[in-house]
Amino acid sequence: MLGPPGAGKGTQAERFARDSGVPRISTGDILREAVHLGTPMGKAAKAIMESGRLVSDDVVIGIIRERLSRPDAARGFVLDGFPRTVAQAEALDRLIDGESPLVIVAIDVPEETLVRRLSTRRICQDCGWNATPGAKVCARCGGELVQRRDDDDEVVRERLSVHRIETGPLVAHYRPRATFRSVNGDQPLDDVAKDIVSAVGAALGVQR
Repeated sequence: MLGPPGAGKGTQAERFARDSGVPRISTGDILREAVHLGTPMGKAAKAIMESGRLVSDDVVIGIIRERLSRPDAARGFVLDGFPRTVAQAEALDRLIDGESPLVIVAIDVPEETLVRRLSTRRICQDCGWNATPGAKVCARCGGELVQRRDDDDEVVRERLSVHRIETGPLVAHYRPRATFRSVNGDQPLDDVAKDIVSAVGAALGVQR
């Protein structure tokens, strides 16, 4: 699932994964857990993440390789936040060579909508869950909601700039594939979810 920061990838990926009975694999969640636990990888990634820049391809590809080797991913999976570069996309193709088709869904949202969403977003300081608007505590674990360090206005615009430069080419890379679809992310969550289900079904040639 592709899209810029604030497009709703995490929410939609978790929903689709849950309904499909497969794991949602988020590099962002894995990295934030490492930062929270203070692991060597977490310490190395912390400064990069807080500045709005991206963690290196080698680190991220290694994380994905390990995660896809676990038994729960054998029936399929939903990737959220990976790949972010063409090099990562090519690495993913090698990792899943010979497996089921890779369906790519790009969520499109206007930039000003993204800035507004991100600058008002709150996450759980304990588990990293993105809160729904107006929530007082985390719906997943009951933890306190805080603003992410990389969600202030200046860093948001930097993150979107990084996305345009470094991850924008992914759409051009994937667009020629028969399994590529794009959906309008600037609509209610339920409508986006329905469009994603339809898009995946169409990409696989299956009635859903």
